Amino acid sequence: MKEKLIILGSGPAGLTAAIYSARADLSPLVFEGENPGGQLTQTTEVENFPGFPDGVMGAELMGKMRDQATKFGAKTVMKKVDRVDFSEVGNLRFFAGNEEFSSKSAIIATGASTRWLDLGKNEERFWGKGYSACATCDGAFFREKVVGVVGGGDSACEEADFLTKFAKKVYLIVRRDALRASHPMVARVEANPKIEILWNRQVSNLIGENLLEKVELTATGSEKVEELAVDGIFVAIGHVPNTKFLENELEIDDRGFLIAKNGFKTRVPGVFVAGDVADQKYRQAVVAAGFGCAAALEAEEFLANFQE
Repeated sequence: MKEKLIILGSGPAGLTAAIYSARADLSPLVFEGENPGGQLTQTTEVENFPGFPDGVMGAELMGKMRDQATKFGAKTVMKKVDRVDFSEVGNLRFFAGNEEFSSKSAIIATGASTRWLDLGKNEERFWGKGYSACATCDGAFFREKVVGVVGGGDSACEEADFLTKFAKKVYLIVRRDALRASHPMVARVEANPKIEILWNRQVSNLIGENLLEKVELTATGSEKVEELAVDGIFVAIGHVPNTKFLENELEIDDRGFLIAKNGFKTRVPGVFVAGDVADQKYRQAVVAAGFGCAAALEAEEFLANFQE
């Protein structure tokens, strides 16, 4: 049976799209993927999502969004689409393992995955216990604490600068001898008395009992090791958009992000994008939700005018 609309992704973008399209009687089929709820399920308390003045746990927020979508008629399957065929407009094909699905329209909201430090089990062990990838989400938990930020680009500099609103000391850990960030951002970091840049170092281990207490630093290009006492460490070495399976079907830039025309449209009529899979700048839940709303409205308009 061909669906009217298939949504790939179950983060804020995908589930908001599901809520809007379900209320429009499109009965969307949502592929939740391997990580239902997206990146927010991996964080702790979210304090900046509208409507929750006392904050809300990331997993709880996504659970409520999923409940709202299914209440209005969205269908969900805990499957990951690993291949698509968009060669025929109005007959979009999706493959999840040995199963095939089809729809007239689609919203791609598969998000982007954080590029981690590749430190094995310790990353999972300290996740939410001093190890994070979102200063905006978790920075307030480190008031008057000492934290570190890993990275040398604009994102890392922005995270470091933001964290100085809360932390008493911020180490910016850079594996090179120069920052890759823009000149204005470099100037801002260098002028901030709370930020100290540690050049030519890489985080090679996370250390602590129940909470992160310090990190092991290895000098770039050598075996020299030192330990740095921190209450938290924030990774800002980029994101990897979840677009690998779309490479031959949609336009993707050199960083892996989907290229959207007019914000939401792809080169394939009826296929729209939403959230971090195309957003290189903001990467905030509320922004992704807004993208999801717009993509759903675009899909509704497309289906209203579509003739087989």
